[in-house]
Amino acid sequence: MKILLLEDNKTLNETIKLKFELKGHKVHAYLDGREAYDNVTYGYSCFILDINVPNVDGLKILKKIREYYTEVPVIIISATVELDIIKESYDFGCNDYLKKPFFIDELEIKVDKLCKIPDKEIYFDDNCFFNYSENTITINGDPKVLTQKENLLVNLFLINRNELVTYESIQNYVWEGEYTSLDAIRTLIRRLRKKLNKSYIKASSNRGYYFNIEPSS
Repeated sequence: MKILLLEDNKTLNETIKLKFELKGHKVHAYLDGREAYDNVTYGYSCFILDINVPNVDGLKILKKIREYYTEVPVIIISATVELDIIKESYDFGCNDYLKKPFFIDELEIKVDKLCKIPDKEIYFDDNCFFNYSENTITINGDPKVLTQKENLLVNLFLINRNELVTYESIQNYVWEGEYTSLDAIRTLIRRLRKKLNKSYIKASSNRGYYFNIEPSS
């Protein structure tokens, strides 16, 4: 999972970054609000934001995040006790608010809960499953290794299983915010379909795709 962290206290920033990297996550850590603001579209699965940071405050970044991502969890970490600011954070779409000082393990628990970090394997049906740690899809006992973009696409589909994933969402997540053509997205979809044994991926009227799998029992 890729996390954007904004915290202008260098020591706290490094501590949080190390904590999540030791769990196998990729953390892009920023001390400056402007740098974080300019990079929010690069395919993150979780945002951890301080409010009072240099140049661009966390609430403005939160508003921009919600222009691109409606479902990706955002956790605010702040020392402020002003109720108006806390209320604004929730009004703008934060999922949780953690007041400083806090235990790093408390932040870890919130991230795990909000991001619904999956088990090592998730089954599409009885004969097909995806392995998060090995980046493989196994069909009837035969593992198939995914490329980096195929892996990111599967992760995005599983975050939004049985729901519409738009072309814009695919561009932001898989290409990490960089421009890509519709043909490139369709080519990637075709490659992934060839590695699957069923038609899990359904096109939706030039808006994007659904990834339909059976509910986990």
